[in-house]
Amino acid sequence: QVQLVESGGGLVAAGGSLRLSCVVSGGILRRYNLGWFRQAPGKEREFVGGISRSGSSTQYADTVKGRFAISRDNAKNTMYLQMNNLETEDTAVYYCAADDAFYEIVFSTTSPYDSWGQGTQVTVST
Repeated sequence: QVQLVESGGGLVAAGGSLRLSCVVSGGILRRYNLGWFRQAPGKEREFVGGISRSGSSTQYADTVKGRFAISRDNAKNTMYLQMNNLETEDTAVYYCAADDAFYEIVFSTTSPYDSWGQGTQVTVST
């Protein structure tokens, strides 16, 4: 398993932007499909989006499509989540996760992901 550390969370007004980073250590990043998930208080962890090993494929939840963008820099061992036009419903703890796989598939469920970060809080105010 690799270690993942998220950063970039904080408090932002509705309509604003944030960029989260996920630094991966202890492994070669290009081996992993990567995902972003979030969990709001009292709710289950949900898929936000993900990016395949090579970066050739991305997927997003319908709730963030068109507002969020995921990218990765394998040379820097880092994945990014650019969040624009934030809404109060985006308030949650955001987690990055890594799926050690030979395939280029982004899964929207948690089970394929072997390693998880500890999360970073994003709070969107009215």
